[in-house]
Amino acid sequence: MDNQKLRSQGWFGKRGKDGFIYRAWMKNQGIPGHELAGKPVIGICNTWSELTPCNAHFRELAESVKHGIYEAGGFPVEFPVMSLGETLIKPTAMLYRNLASMDVEESIRANPIDGVVLLCGCDKTTPSLVMGAASVNIPTIVVSGGPMLTGKFRGKDIGTSDVWRFSEDNRMGIMSDEEFLVAEACMARSRGHCAVMGTASTMACMVESLGLSLAENAAIPAADSRRKALAHMSGSRIVEMVREDLKLSDVLTRQAFENAIMVNAAIGGSTNFIIHLLAIAARIGVDLNMNDFDTSLKGIPLLANLQPSGKYFMEDFYYAGGLPVLMKELQQFLHNDTITVSGKPIDKNYENSICYNSDVIGTIEKPFNQIAGITVLRGNICENGAVLKPSAATPELMVHTGRAVVFEDIEDYKAKIDDPELDVDGNSVLVLKNCGPKGYPGMPEVGNMAIPTKLLEKGIHDMVRISDGRMSGTGFGTVVLHVSPEAAIGGTLAIIQNGDIIKLDVLAGTLNVDLTDEEIAERKSKWQPRHTVSSRGYVHLYQTHVEQAHLGADMDFLKGGSGSKVTRDSH
Repeated sequence: MDNQKLRSQGWFGKRGKDGFIYRAWMKNQGIPGHELAGKPVIGICNTWSELTPCNAHFRELAESVKHGIYEAGGFPVEFPVMSLGETLIKPTAMLYRNLASMDVEESIRANPIDGVVLLCGCDKTTPSLVMGAASVNIPTIVVSGGPMLTGKFRGKDIGTSDVWRFSEDNRMGIMSDEEFLVAEACMARSRGHCAVMGTASTMACMVESLGLSLAENAAIPAADSRRKALAHMSGSRIVEMVREDLKLSDVLTRQAFENAIMVNAAIGGSTNFIIHLLAIAARIGVDLNMNDFDTSLKGIPLLANLQPSGKYFMEDFYYAGGLPVLMKELQQFLHNDTITVSGKPIDKNYENSICYNSDVIGTIEKPFNQIAGITVLRGNICENGAVLKPSAATPELMVHTGRAVVFEDIEDYKAKIDDPELDVDGNSVLVLKNCGPKGYPGMPEVGNMAIPTKLLEKGIHDMVRISDGRMSGTGFGTVVLHVSPEAAIGGTLAIIQNGDIIKLDVLAGTLNVDLTDEEIAERKSKWQPRHTVSSRGYVHLYQTHVEQAHLGADMDFLKGGSGSKVTRDSH
């Protein structure tokens, strides 16, 4: 790209009063004039925050990106955007994903930026940044923060998925409160996001399989010096991308999305992947729907032996060869000619990769598990779809009939789940309502409801669970999620009652309540909504405009893009 055509020159290349103001106020930071005289200006979109522990090392990572930008002849400008810390933010980080995406979109579009590096790690920071950047569509590259080192607790490797096991043991009295506290420090022992194939790692794999990052981005541990080296190289590469005018729309093709879906099946990725990829596709203008995510018929097995579906951790995955090895194994399924941010086809990312541990990364002939991916369910409970992750489920429950034990909302669930008088047994189906996008609001990760204590005491550790909410990517169990339409808008989930018979058949892809159409219609005619719409601020905007889970839970007015042209062009 001709330097005079750089977007940033619409600010720094101007004559007269406006150009004076743009340059003078940048110079008060000690920036010499030649840095603003035609160099590609690269924004570093940083989700650093001490309230987002997964991303708390990003100041340091940004410095490595800057070194690479300078090396390639660009000029870096770091800017903050809203950061979403999954472990702390209430009521749920998902409520604010769309707000953060708006922050990113407007920050890029309104400022003199020719290309952007997205620094993201914690679950929602990755999709929100990519969504926002996609709506502007300038040259963009992603640098993930990396997983934390594997936890070590009393001679065993542990990670986030063990939180659910420890919690059950603590509730049962098997694990003391003191041991529970010791495990906290043993698990989160380094910088980085969750060490398992949870949502954060799934998102890192998503961007690499989409072609939005350099090879090996997904799995390098945050504490490994090679993470900084990758950040440096990404900084250099984004400058070249600006000169080549390689934009997000050139990378995010329909074929790239299909690659990501197939890779997600093979890694045992989080069910949250669906809702985020749908939202990204809608921003960039690629037609994607729920049916595209049902990989059960594609013949793709589970190759990655990683928690929560398997045994190992992201650190092991990297040492075994990382995502390039897994993608090389999937070569027969992938669109190998899709262009990546490297400027080369995606098969160049993995053509020289070698597997160093076949117990961590299996082969098509000898996979870790023949059951993989995500099953999309349809039926009278979920006319627009629901999802289940078979690799994290109990095989004996994949075809199941049981009576419903209903919780009207999360407060009702918390009040009743450990009540000794709760009418529940091991064959029951737990049904949680009003946890969808509008109803909660924000669609929290509560779908993998805890097993009632009185059943844990009988040795029952899994049950069929159904909700319109989500589940942490670190969670596991026979859990049906993302039921659409949600209960809060009068979907069939809303009218299910205690004792109704629920029929789940994962193999057939169906989920139904044993009621006639007439019975369902009669109940719906008497149904009254429980949720209220907030009267102010962003939550009001969200509840008024958020779409259902099967559409990505984005706001209806954010689909498509704003483009890179600024709204006004003078002071």
